[in-house]
Amino acid sequence: MRILVGIEHPKRVHVWKNPIKKLIERGHEVKIAARDKDITLELLDSIGFEYDVYGKNYSGLFKKVYGIIEGDLRLLKIAKAFNPDIFVGKGSGYMGQVSKLLNKPYICFSDTEHAKLANLLTHPFADIICTPACFKVRINPRKHVKYNGYEELAYLHPNYFTPDPSVLDELRLGKKDKFIIMRFISWGASHDIRQHGISPKMKTEYISKLEEHSEVFIVSEGELEKEFEKYKLKVVPEKFHSLLSYAQLYIGEGGSTATEAAILGTPSILISSLAKFCGNYEDLYHNYGLIYTFSDNHQALEKALNILENRFSKKKWKHRRDRMLREKIDVTQFMVECIENFVEIS
Repeated sequence: MRILVGIEHPKRVHVWKNPIKKLIERGHEVKIAARDKDITLELLDSIGFEYDVYGKNYSGLFKKVYGIIEGDLRLLKIAKAFNPDIFVGKGSGYMGQVSKLLNKPYICFSDTEHAKLANLLTHPFADIICTPACFKVRINPRKHVKYNGYEELAYLHPNYFTPDPSVLDELRLGKKDKFIIMRFISWGASHDIRQHGISPKMKTEYISKLEEHSEVFIVSEGELEKEFEKYKLKVVPEKFHSLLSYAQLYIGEGGSTATEAAILGTPSILISSLAKFCGNYEDLYHNYGLIYTFSDNHQALEKALNILENRFSKKKWKHRRDRMLREKIDVTQFMVECIENFVEIS
């Protein structure tokens, strides 16, 4: 089978790396079509994947419109040359549109309920839409396939991920050293409009209070203010999840990182007005107690300090994580079988 995989975002490199490897091992021919956004290409290079670039991320309305046209045309050229049996990806209007132009099936994997524009541009073109079972938005039931897991399990399930302790050496940390990871996002995505996370004045208070307990590292989508520069995390991207697994706490505005921390057994606090829209966070909180979400900055800080003051917090989260893993599926295996079975059925 010839499979065209669309990768438009750094996180999607992680989501697709194991399914791609399994598909190749099972004799399928896989072509990656990638967009040049943030560190997407850097991550693909670090894994050793070959790929074709079909566009990049632009800012500004007119440039974004141009980017859509450019992306469709470049992807159409790549697809015609490869002649895939099936298109697969996550929430990509480009993949959906080009698949229909070539009359090929498209399987879309989705987990972001509040990405309304991306879903509107993608779901109508998809033949199957796969989401976590906790997905909160209604989708055409003839297309909707639910799985008992989270897409982060495709790369953080212990079947595929083992933390690399060398990342601690790079930061001159011992295994008993305590540290906190904070993440600030740029709030520039279409689904971030009119949403908020940590207020600018609260960032300083957060760091001041948190570093009384542990060393603080900051990861930021945008440029950090000078006063926070000394906290900037300097580690290669492919080792970030290893570091996250050793942290005493994750707290920040990044929802994907909050989910990743929870799945790794690290106490996780998400500060975002968007959290209420997402089934993943509800499932991880109500069923497993692995994540807390707040829109109120003060409540989030209070919960963070409570977690840090309890010396058994990390052990408690590991037990909760173990139960979650027992109850969830191998998402990588599901993705591979979904692709193979769809082609067999069709």
